[in-house]
Parts: sequence; structure tokens; C-alpha cells
Amino acid sequence: MSTPRIAIFPGTFDPITLGHADLVERAAALFDQVIVAVAAEGRKTMFTLKERLAMVTEAIAEYPHVRAKAFDGLLTEFGLRHEASAFVRGIRGSRDWDYEMQMAFANRGLAPSIDTVFLPPSPGTSWITGTLVREVARLGGDVGSWVSPSVADALIAKTGP
Repeated sequence: MSTPRIAIFPGTFDPITLGHADLVERAAALFDQVIVAVAAEGRKTMFTLKERLAMVTEAIAEYPHVRAKAFDGLLTEFGLRHEASAFVRGIRGSRDWDYEMQMAFANRGLAPSIDTVFLPPSPGTSWITGTLVREVARLGGDVGSWVSPSVADALIAKTGP
């Protein structure tokens, strides 16, 4: 029996977008198990950790081998604790590439047994970011084609109609 290939897809998911969902779907096809690791700390978020976990859990419900878990502290420690073989990261362009390569090298130095797999987004989702979604929602714009209906509803509840 071979060891299951476990991947971790980390992020704040504030909120989870259709771009994130695209990467989850593609990672789910590549790995035996995927953990969507929702960062507990970091920059100020619009949604609480509990709200972000609920949104992610709903978004991944169709994948029996994908689960959401909160993490705090070093991603590498979380990865080692869960016996991950890879971190999954999305790369939209050269700015992402530079940042993600630095992080991949740092993570590899801290946890040599965990590799980083970069996935480019699908063309229709390559420009969607959580920052853009939050800003457009705050200004009253329609983000319904960038997030799931339940996330759109949560954004309206936070920002007003």
C-alpha cells in the first residue's frame, strides 16, 4: 500500500473566490487528499476565521477527499503535522511568481520533504483576487460572477446592499 499524496492549499480565503475553487478542483484531481488550510492569523480580514472556514467548507463539499482546517503559525509545521507531500499555490503572473518562489525556497529550507506545486489559474478566473472582490463589494458592486452565491450573500451582509 502506497502512502497517500497529501497536498495543502493555504490561504486566508477572505473570501474564497471562484479562482480559489478552481485551484481546489484541480488539486483534488492530482492528490489523494487536499487540506485547504485557512490562515487564522495575519492581516486584518473582513470575515472571521469561523466564517471563512464555513465558506471554504461549503465550497469544497463536493470533494470527499478535500477538507478545510484552520492553521496558525508556520505553514511548514502544519504541513509536517499532516504528513503533506506538497503545498499547492496559484500563480497568476510574474508578481505572484517572484513572491511564491521566495516562499517555496523558504518552505523547502524549513521542510525539505514538502515540495511546492504551482498551478496557473484557468483563464476565466486568472484575474480574480480576494482583495478585488472585497473592494468591489464594499463599493456596492456586483461580485456574483466572481464568488459562489452564498459568498456573495455573505459579502452583502457584511458590506450592505
